[in-house]
Amino acid sequence: MPVEYRDSARAGTRHSAASGGRSSRKVKPTGAAEQEELPRVIAYPASAARLGEQQQSLLKDCAKGFFLSERNICLPCNCKGHADSCEDITGICIDCRDHSTGDFCEMCEDGHMLRPSVDRQHTCRPCACPLSVPSNNFAVRCDRGSGILRCKCQEGHAGHSCERCAPGYYGNPMEIGNSCKRCDCNGNSDPNLIFNECHNMTGHCQHCWGNTAGANCERCTPGFYGDAISAKSCRACLCNKCGTSSCDDRTGVCHCKPGVTGRLCDQCEEGYSGFSSCQGCRRCECGPASIRSTCHPLTHSCPCRPGAGGRYCERCLPGHWDYSPSGCQKCDCESGHCDMHTGECLSEAATVNLCNIKCDECIWHLIGDLRVSNKTLDQLKVGVLNISTGAAANDRLKFYNYTAHRLQAQFQGWRNKSSAMKAQTGELEEATDAVVLEIKQLGESELVVTTLWKRLDNETLETLTLADQLSTNLTDLNIRIEEMIQDWELYSVQQDVDPEVPVATDESTEAHDLLRRIRQLEKKLMITEGRLSPVREILSRFSTKLSDAQTSLQKAAGDVQDTEDMNKANVLKFQRSETKQLLLTEDQTSVNDTLEAARVTISDTERTVAEVDAMVQNVTEYHAAIDGASQMLTEKTQNLSLADRDLVQRADDHAKELEEQANELEEDLRASDANGFVQRAISAANVYNNIVKYIDDANITSLTTFNLSQRAEDVVAGINTQLGLLVTQSDNVFKESVSLHSEQSEVETEVIDKLKYIEETKETMDKNTKKLADIVQDIGGIQRDGTPQRLEFTLEVAEGTLNHSAEVLQTITPISSKVEEWAKNMRNNEYSASAYEEAVSSAGETVETLNVLVPELLNKLRVVEEKKPVNNVTTNIMRIRELIAQARSVAKKVQVSMKFNGQSSVEVHPPSNVEELKTVTTISLFMRVDPDKDPIEDRFILYLGDRHGKKDYMGLAIKNDNLVYVYNLGGEDVEIPLSSKPVSQWPAVFNYIKVERLGRHGKVFLTVPSQSSTDEQKFIQKGEAPGTDSMFDIEPKDIVFFVGGVPPDVKLPPPLSLAPFVGCIELASLNNDVISLYNFKATHKMDEVTSSPCPRYKLAFSQSRIASYLFDGTGYALINNIERRGKFGVVTRFDIAVRTVANNGVLFVMVNEDKYFLLEMKNGFLRLMYDFGFTNGPRVLEDNLPKLQINDARYHELSVIYHQSKKVILLVDKSHVKSLENPKTTLPFSDIYIGGAPSSILKSRPELSAVVGLKGCVKGFQFQKKDFNLLEEPGTIGISSGCPEESFMSHKAYFTGESYLGSTGKISPCDSFEGGLNFRTLQPSGLLFYHSEGSDEFSISLENGAVVMNTRGTRVKSHKKQYSDGRTHFLVASVNNQKYSLLVDDKDKQEKKRPSSATRPSSGSAVKTFYYGGSPSSSFKNFTGCISYAYINRQDRDIEPEDFQRYTEKVQTSLQDCPVQRPPAALLSRQRVISRAKHGQSQKVTRDKSSLPLGLMELKSDDQEPSELNIEPCYLSSSPRASHQAFHYGGIANSRQHFTDLPDSLSERSHFSLSLKTYSSFGLIFYVSDVQEDNFMALFLAQGKLVYTFNAAEQRVKIKSEEKYNDGAWHNVIFIRDGSVGRLIIDGLTVLEDRVQESNISWHVNSPLYVGGVPPGRALKNVQRNSAYSFTGCLKNLQLDGVWLPSVTETFGVTPCFDGLSEAGTYFSEEGGYIVLDDSFNLGMKFELVMEVRPRVASAVLMHLFTADGFITIYTHQGAVEVLVNDGAHEFSTKVSPEQGLCAGNWHRITVIRDANVVQLDVDSEISHVVGPLNASSTDNTRPVFIGGAPDLFLPESLPTRKPYIGCMRNLTINNSPVSLSKASVVSGAVSVGTCPAA
Repeated sequence: MPVEYRDSARAGTRHSAASGGRSSRKVKPTGAAEQEELPRVIAYPASAARLGEQQQSLLKDCAKGFFLSERNICLPCNCKGHADSCEDITGICIDCRDHSTGDFCEMCEDGHMLRPSVDRQHTCRPCACPLSVPSNNFAVRCDRGSGILRCKCQEGHAGHSCERCAPGYYGNPMEIGNSCKRCDCNGNSDPNLIFNECHNMTGHCQHCWGNTAGANCERCTPGFYGDAISAKSCRACLCNKCGTSSCDDRTGVCHCKPGVTGRLCDQCEEGYSGFSSCQGCRRCECGPASIRSTCHPLTHSCPCRPGAGGRYCERCLPGHWDYSPSGCQKCDCESGHCDMHTGECLSEAATVNLCNIKCDECIWHLIGDLRVSNKTLDQLKVGVLNISTGAAANDRLKFYNYTAHRLQAQFQGWRNKSSAMKAQTGELEEATDAVVLEIKQLGESELVVTTLWKRLDNETLETLTLADQLSTNLTDLNIRIEEMIQDWELYSVQQDVDPEVPVATDESTEAHDLLRRIRQLEKKLMITEGRLSPVREILSRFSTKLSDAQTSLQKAAGDVQDTEDMNKANVLKFQRSETKQLLLTEDQTSVNDTLEAARVTISDTERTVAEVDAMVQNVTEYHAAIDGASQMLTEKTQNLSLADRDLVQRADDHAKELEEQANELEEDLRASDANGFVQRAISAANVYNNIVKYIDDANITSLTTFNLSQRAEDVVAGINTQLGLLVTQSDNVFKESVSLHSEQSEVETEVIDKLKYIEETKETMDKNTKKLADIVQDIGGIQRDGTPQRLEFTLEVAEGTLNHSAEVLQTITPISSKVEEWAKNMRNNEYSASAYEEAVSSAGETVETLNVLVPELLNKLRVVEEKKPVNNVTTNIMRIRELIAQARSVAKKVQVSMKFNGQSSVEVHPPSNVEELKTVTTISLFMRVDPDKDPIEDRFILYLGDRHGKKDYMGLAIKNDNLVYVYNLGGEDVEIPLSSKPVSQWPAVFNYIKVERLGRHGKVFLTVPSQSSTDEQKFIQKGEAPGTDSMFDIEPKDIVFFVGGVPPDVKLPPPLSLAPFVGCIELASLNNDVISLYNFKATHKMDEVTSSPCPRYKLAFSQSRIASYLFDGTGYALINNIERRGKFGVVTRFDIAVRTVANNGVLFVMVNEDKYFLLEMKNGFLRLMYDFGFTNGPRVLEDNLPKLQINDARYHELSVIYHQSKKVILLVDKSHVKSLENPKTTLPFSDIYIGGAPSSILKSRPELSAVVGLKGCVKGFQFQKKDFNLLEEPGTIGISSGCPEESFMSHKAYFTGESYLGSTGKISPCDSFEGGLNFRTLQPSGLLFYHSEGSDEFSISLENGAVVMNTRGTRVKSHKKQYSDGRTHFLVASVNNQKYSLLVDDKDKQEKKRPSSATRPSSGSAVKTFYYGGSPSSSFKNFTGCISYAYINRQDRDIEPEDFQRYTEKVQTSLQDCPVQRPPAALLSRQRVISRAKHGQSQKVTRDKSSLPLGLMELKSDDQEPSELNIEPCYLSSSPRASHQAFHYGGIANSRQHFTDLPDSLSERSHFSLSLKTYSSFGLIFYVSDVQEDNFMALFLAQGKLVYTFNAAEQRVKIKSEEKYNDGAWHNVIFIRDGSVGRLIIDGLTVLEDRVQESNISWHVNSPLYVGGVPPGRALKNVQRNSAYSFTGCLKNLQLDGVWLPSVTETFGVTPCFDGLSEAGTYFSEEGGYIVLDDSFNLGMKFELVMEVRPRVASAVLMHLFTADGFITIYTHQGAVEVLVNDGAHEFSTKVSPEQGLCAGNWHRITVIRDANVVQLDVDSEISHVVGPLNASSTDNTRPVFIGGAPDLFLPESLPTRKPYIGCMRNLTINNSPVSLSKASVVSGAVSVGTCPAA
């Protein structure tokens, strides 16, 4: 029993171990030491009964991570760190993790790859096939051979990395979450294809078969119907093609065109006609005088009321008049004839056209015969009345008898024909009866057949029932027969066996014994087989363990060898470390010496830099002197221009030369496997035990070796630690020395640059001084004698130009009308060949005429445009320019093709602004070739580039049956063939082609329109230029644009030297601007008659199927006499659908003198404004509601409903948004402008002067629900059809220094990157592009004028530092595995080798965020300026311009035009001085007055205060550019200037002259009078016309011009008073005169003389009220009797007349001025004041006010805003210095809040406050408030500055109430209320 117990225990333990478990029986430990011992030993008595021998042994329970071996030793599991336990004996790992598998976790699961490591562990990482994320790992397995990852892909995926879909599958494996799916074409794809082909990305089936179509071939193609999926029975529709609009692709039901009916759409509806036109049927409507409203369905005629006639009862019958719905009245005349409209009697009937539709010829003949008969009968009637009884009467009767017989014969003929027709009718009736009888017989036969069919059906059912019963009976019979056979056989056997029954019984007993033995043997066999399987299992396990043991032995031997090698290597490393330590000590000594030398060099360099700064300061003063001299010379030139026209021309030429020299100076300044088995098993077990023993010995040895190696490694680690410290110290010393050396190099380079700059500046100064002397000499030598002749010559040139322009306009008018008529007929298919050829011939003749006239006119215009407009010539030239621009605009938008015959060519006008082509160039066109008629050969299509075939160019050609895009950017030629669609496979229709170049990247697109069996197809091919050149650089004067071919004398580059084109071409756009072949410069062998243009179906392409109009901001649509389609009523409605991304633009406007009605978009929101002369000013409907914002690139339906006695209602997208109460006034307009208006219309009212044209699309316009075709309106100019998507992309952005754009994309800038952009700025620093990922940053920025790319701390900087010059520059930045590269303007290229430390893993292709123009997190300053046409290499998209409109983050960014302009040279020089002052040592450099160049001393300015010398000037100039000696009036009602000291001669006669520019319709210009205003003289505007008036005693002289002069142009006005005679001379040509009959008139006036307006209440006695207030505009050159008027004594709201754009606000000019508010605003002890300012000076008074006890002053001082408070007893203040700088050219918001003794100041959200002493005696009382400054008398002495404010101010509010400065008490000095010069 004990033995059995031991065996069972051991067996149980073995079983537990083999199953991976652990025994639950444990011996209680006897002590703590035993408890801690590992592995713990547990004793059991055991025996091995299974092997027939017993042996005692000990079993162990091993710890986690160990297994029990055969020798009862715990060994570590070999699971490579991927499992925590393993099986005893075998060591096989249990539950491998981390995607590992195998007995020892040595392999990876499917989809993972083994990655070994140094510590002999390994990891399984996902296969990047193509991405390592689980959702996008499509590999069955993968491996890396020869460094290349190879993937075995899952079904449906292909490629080395499974990155694409296999044929027959679609999807994008590169997109996370996406995979390849099988194409589903519903079995309708082409059976000839190997795969079920679909598009590899979208899955759209590309080869649908069996008249099917759709993305999955799921429906029948248009014109076919049926079941395309199951039955696959698509068959042709039976509809009538002429009357069918579409056919249902499932049922085949026909959908008819308008007015058409019938199952097959084959007839018109009742009351409709015109089926044969295939345009649908039109309703046949009867006239008002018809009894019924619609025509008879057969005769198409109408029954009329009495007196009415005509086919449609549309007129009166002859002898009737007064047509009305009740009919016509009979004429009350003796002749019986009268005018059918007026009833006036006539002697004979008027000829009436009785057929008002297209009649057959027979009808015309019949009408003619009837007319002759009527006339003959009338004659007969007269003759019969006058018959006499004589022979003559007898003759006449015979003649009448003869005539009657002849008429009877003719009537008999008609009767015979009628009989024949009756006979035929009878035959038809008989035939009809026979057909009806046959139909009845067939019906009866059908009934008989139906009865027979039903009888047959019933008999068939009965037969089937009988057949079923018969089958059942036969089955039963069969079963019974089989039973009888079995019984018979049994009976037969019993008869044969019965006699020998005992014998059978014995045999049966033997058989049973034999069977029993067999079954016993079978059972033994089964038991034996059951024992064999465990033996086989044990043998196989022993075999496995033997192989593992062999592997372990080999591995142990390898470990021993590796240990020995490591020991040797460690000894060698130790020796090398000692040597290296000695070398580093020597290097450290050398570095110390170098540092000392560097310090000495830096000291010397600093002294040199100081000297150079002094020299630069001196040179800058020379620049200032030169600029001053240039300004004085310009003023002298302008003065001389009044005397001599030729002098102006010559001075202008010299000024251009001087400007060129200045440009050169600027360029110089920028240049920088039974018993036998058991026996063998026992032997194998003994062998195994021996092997295990050997392994244990080997393990002991290896452990010993391992301990020794570990000790050696510890020693080496200590040595390495010491070495690391030494290396770190030496590296730090070395880096410091390198940094010092780099700084030394930069300083030396800067010194060299400055020395070179000084030398070049001196040379340029010498040249300019010499040229200035030459100019002075030339001016002195001018003769005045030829002035009249030159003026006459100028007038002759202008008249000749006007004559030629008139000829051109006369010539353009017929071609324009012909082209429009031609295009309309081609669209409607309503043209005949003869008329078509006639139109082509006429166009050809006109084009030939234009070929002569246009170049001649353009040459003359070029001369005129180069002249400076003088006097009235300005208006004429501007008018000519406007007409030419309109003619060219019409020519550019002619959407008609030209046909090229293989010899012809067209030279198109190239783009005027070549700069826009440099970075990106896009050309689109429609092209038609016919491979069946003209075999495809290599041919030239177009060329844009240098006229000599050199330099940069781009072109299009057909080569080797492919469309090829060719371009060259200064290096090698690039050819991009579109091989996916050979030209010979193009359909013979117009195909759309587009070529695009962005930097050095090019694309060619092809769109083939949808045909009857195919959908629209699109193809694309990409390429890029080699090298680094990225700009299309070509001189404007050398650029040419040829289409179809070139003349013989033009040489093309070799890739384009091909035969001319054969086919038709229609240009579409150039850089998204509409362009046409008809805007040609010249044609060559172009015969429009023999080669007539090919008609193009404009709706062939999907993007063109929506009728819309494109507005480009310059054109407009004009609907004249809008009431011709509908009347203005009590309720008037306007509807328009608009799509745009612009901020501003007019939608429609109506103007009638002073009245206007405007719907516009302002800052993206709808705004409605109208004024019909209301006393309270214009009515305005505006709000910032989200529904009113429509500039989101989507169509919005807008409706304006004007109810003349209730409201004006504004609907957006059919929902009510806003309404406005409306005065009871009808709309007084007849014309309406859409999308814009002429400048003369917009400038007629000040409220419309800032309105700009619409940039976007209009889908339709309706007035009173009536549609208008805007292109067919005669007044439409500059719009085109279609609405391309490119129009709503924003490739440009303007940044203000506080803005940025943010987006996301799959990019990796720090690892692999290419990006480019255009930028333009005046600021030296700013962030252009930024991306950060953790601690890694990538940026492109401007730093002190240089472009810098920073990648993980490695900086690449441009060589030049002058990129903040206001010009457009293009940069390309790239990062790859070898280097970082930066290229600016294709010239300034800088590279750096990529450091090895920069190569580290990143997040790969994850979506990342990046920014343009700034960043919300970067510490670098945001960019101020423009960025355009930016691109980056996204991993999920082709290179294309970034569309800023789609960016998710748009912070304070404008996506419209860029306002950055290049500043004058003097401003650039000043910016350079400022930049140097920031980086160099500050020194004050002075110069004696005597050291200035001779002749320039008087230009030195001494008016600057010493305290302000070192203050950095503001970014914006304190003197914006303005017209010389011109002043701007308006803004307030009494803006004016006062002049005193009038001469005595003024009472007798006066001769005043001035120049005037205005858009005002009303306003006072000039006024003088006596005290009582009895005597007066006035010049004012009334309805845009000039009125000059004065009194002569009790009478008045009044002269009014016939023309309006409020067109915004300068006009010269002379008004003369000579006693009682007055003259008004305008522009030297218009002379008007008026006089009164008075003599000896006493006329005296007093000072002052008022200009621009009068004080309040004055002039109302003599001038109409609406003209008695100040006009808005500019005046200059005011003279009396040829002498300038004396100085102005007082000024109120008058500023210089500034040039350029303006914006809303109040401007305080540098001449000084202030505004005094009225007493209604309380700024006492408690108030809140808010204002927005944009200063142009650093120190100035913003606001000053007196309180009862003291004062409050808000001012700026040296860039800070301060508030000073004095309460009478104490004085306290607070200030804020804004972080961005007060003078940086930006708007700043200032808020001041006072509450008793607490004052808080907030400037741009930066807040400061002060708490002053509490003065109990303070009272809440304020005196007048001064804005913008105050008289010195009122300002306290403690103020650090007393200067008036210069700059713009807006949005002033006090206690949340807006302050209207136009209603202030006083506006004194140079203050412009309402407008500011834009920054």
